[in-house]
Amino acid sequence: MRVESSCAVILAIDTATRSISLALADERTLLAEVTWQSEYNHTTELAPAVEQILARAAVTTKDLTAVAVAIGPGSFTGVRIGLGFAKGLALARNDLPLIGVRTLDIAVRALPLDEGEAIAVIQAGRGRVVWAKYEMRNRKWEAADDGVVGTWDDVAKLATVRSVVVGEIDPVGMDVLQGNRVRVASSDQNVRRASRLVEIGWERWRRGEIDSAATLMPVYAHQPTSGEA
Repeated sequence: MRVESSCAVILAIDTATRSISLALADERTLLAEVTWQSEYNHTTELAPAVEQILARAAVTTKDLTAVAVAIGPGSFTGVRIGLGFAKGLALARNDLPLIGVRTLDIAVRALPLDEGEAIAVIQAGRGRVVWAKYEMRNRKWEAADDGVVGTWDDVAKLATVRSVVVGEIDPVGMDVLQGNRVRVASSDQNVRRASRLVEIGWERWRRGEIDSAATLMPVYAHQPTSGEA
């Protein structure tokens, strides 16, 4: 069924890591979603996938109200490709707003609101991860920074009895976390899905928190300072 042009629709794009996810939703309904693991073929895979998800919902770029996009941290190339594609859509449609969302904010979104403390993680390569610690405040997950580069041992040391770790957890990470009796999110919660990105996009859209192609920039993780890890 075709979405009426008067109906607001947001496209969500997350290419920050090997896990790529796209979603399309109006204010009431998830219209389409696709998530897959890429061997860093983001450049060749993204545009056809966006075309397919739009076609599946019978939506055109003229129907879009905004584009929500993961802005990092993550793979330098992956983040740049997704953000560049989103900016291209915005520039082609002079009035199309962008909504930039931190990658770790998308990951932690999978957890229920009754979790008081979380550590969201994504892979950084070479045995490293990027993590950020989140606290639940006013029914929202809030983090002090964009993300810190570290190791699984760092994450395990940071965790408390209240913490749950969520995100891209590889077998090495799982061994370290379980060996330190750190709680880990379920396998479904650990998949970073664009349907969660589009939820954040709608919340920010309603609050008027939008970005522009001229000013939206990627965010990067930083090295830990003394006492952080």
